Amino acid sequence: MNKIQVCTRCVMDTTDRDIVFNEKGICNHCLEFDANVDYRVLRGDKGKIALKAIVEKIKVKGRGKEYDCIVGVSGGVDSTFVAYKCKQLGLRPLAVHLDNGWNSELAVSNIERTLKKLNFDLLTYVLDWREFKDLQLSFLKASTPDGEVPTDHAIFALLLKIAKEKNISYIMNGMNYLTEASTVPSWSYGHGDWQYINYIQKKFGKAKLSKYPHYTTWDLFYMLFVKRLKFVSILNYIDYNKDEAMGLLEKELGWQYYGGKHHESTYTKFFQAFILPFKFSIDKRKIHLSNGIQSGHITRSFALEELKKSIYSEDQLVADKEFVAKKLAISIEKFEEIMSQPPKYYTDYPNSSKKYFLLKRVQYTLRKLGIFHR
Repeated sequence: MNKIQVCTRCVMDTTDRDIVFNEKGICNHCLEFDANVDYRVLRGDKGKIALKAIVEKIKVKGRGKEYDCIVGVSGGVDSTFVAYKCKQLGLRPLAVHLDNGWNSELAVSNIERTLKKLNFDLLTYVLDWREFKDLQLSFLKASTPDGEVPTDHAIFALLLKIAKEKNISYIMNGMNYLTEASTVPSWSYGHGDWQYINYIQKKFGKAKLSKYPHYTTWDLFYMLFVKRLKFVSILNYIDYNKDEAMGLLEKELGWQYYGGKHHESTYTKFFQAFILPFKFSIDKRKIHLSNGIQSGHITRSFALEELKKSIYSEDQLVADKEFVAKKLAISIEKFEEIMSQPPKYYTDYPNSSKKYFLLKRVQYTLRKLGIFHR
């Protein structure tokens, strides 16, 4: 077995199949962060001035409309804080939530409690459980580490659909470059690839996805470049500190912490904390902690100590495994059989990655030129 090589600056390693290191042992994720951070993140007065200008454009564009923007909410800290900032900035967003059947009770109460205090309207779209359950099973059977793709794709498709229907030109999102700068395609690729998702379902699933929200690469191109829909990452314009944000949300809105990144979803917690490490040797804490190191929020020694901690207690793991299997309507034995299949990746199936990555490069270029928001 090949020895794992770890970046000398962050904690990313060769469990990322495509990672590369320079002569000093620093990985491509760190180098890309350094190359992009100054134009992706505006701190201090520069950020305030730029955000104020964007907010004025949103208000002007939204005059005479019921809502001037959309904000997606999950019950997590980032999306809740974005909603809070929208209120502070005097915006009139429609809050949108996708219910995929896996919300924790705490996530639901966070959404209800905070939006009531902010006095924002909430639109909740409930996925057809029969279809969605079958799609999640299809991704498990495909044996790829992309098990969260079905939810992420549906969320984005829903936001596009509502923006088009209600003629809303701005979507406020919780992307924060300082903590989410790096992506690892071999760990999770197909969020925007309907060809890939549809193929996985046709090959491994039983249900026809007649109600599942979806979009193609060309749908996205149309919304971005023809309809001029804009995504605004508010957190890239302010001095955002997640710990401070959680304290503020707890005090001002009664929001409660749920225990880990994206753990507001029971399935996401189980997938990231058990399936990925157990089957694929992928620990997504590495990329999250590495972004923290790159942004200066934490030290490398702190990150290494965090990675030594167990995510699950044995009792909780057994309980969650039983819960997930029961909700997916399969036996523990069937679940273990699926887990025993050899790992595969999106490159093993038909996909639209060439078009997808081309569109990403176009966005990258336009963003550097200041035409696209951060």
